[in-house]
Amino acid sequence: MTTQRKADMALVLVTMCWGISYFLMDLCLEEMDPFTLNAWRFLGAFAVAAVFSFPRIRNVNKVTLKYAFYVAIALTIVYVTCTFGVKYTTQSNAGFLCAMTVIFTPIMAFFVKKTVPGKKLYLVLVLCLVGIALMSLDEDLQVASGDILCLMCSVAYAADLLITENAVSREEVNAYQLGVFQLLFTGLFMLALSILFGEPCVPSSGMGWFGVIFLSIFCTGVSFIVQSLAQQYTTATHVGIIFCLEPVFAGIVAFFLAGEVLLPRAYLGAVLMLAGLVIMEIDIPRSRRTS
Repeated sequence: MTTQRKADMALVLVTMCWGISYFLMDLCLEEMDPFTLNAWRFLGAFAVAAVFSFPRIRNVNKVTLKYAFYVAIALTIVYVTCTFGVKYTTQSNAGFLCAMTVIFTPIMAFFVKKTVPGKKLYLVLVLCLVGIALMSLDEDLQVASGDILCLMCSVAYAADLLITENAVSREEVNAYQLGVFQLLFTGLFMLALSILFGEPCVPSSGMGWFGVIFLSIFCTGVSFIVQSLAQQYTTATHVGIIFCLEPVFAGIVAFFLAGEVLLPRAYLGAVLMLAGLVIMEIDIPRSRRTS
């Protein structure tokens, strides 16, 4: 198995964890505010990573810390908008809308890196915009506030992917240390927001503790470290396309564990969005040859 294939498989597992995370976030938000949940999530992930890999992170350089700080700013925006979005929309909607990172990544890459996207991007944009409308608009043609926040999340995460890609391409940046210290900085940002705008607390039930621990270890610590390592062997656009599986996992979990059933037009919108994501994937080989 090639290094590229191993990286892709690892990212698929990361995506599966994130698909499960929407259900767990919805569960935990019954006991704590979004800022507090994210503070637990990221600081807990950093603590576990630091305990098990202290020798690998103790000699970190300033350049790695600088990029970890930049990535953490983007991640803070990602998880504030995502967590509040889950609170004010359905788990399925959140999963699909947050996956629009696959669309925003090549668009941002065009403006930031002058990377010309494939011609099919325009068709993909139309499919996804129609899909978003079918999933998000209610009978009065209004968009839920949670849907808007989830779209903002996808834009912020596209920025995160580009920053990470730029960081791991530099020889002085250690990808593993980058993955660990971005957890620390993001957790500190979330803790500050929790103290200022939330109500810091601990989970009040066994299920709440389970949700926080699973989110911290698998959906945050392991996932972001694996992402940082895997992005050494692929591009930000490729990663964004792999993450298109996230809404599929989110929808499956929401249906079987939360009993969430969408309107028929919402499922049609989801199909259109998935079709757009598949079309984007078709463009990968050609875009990589011309890069």
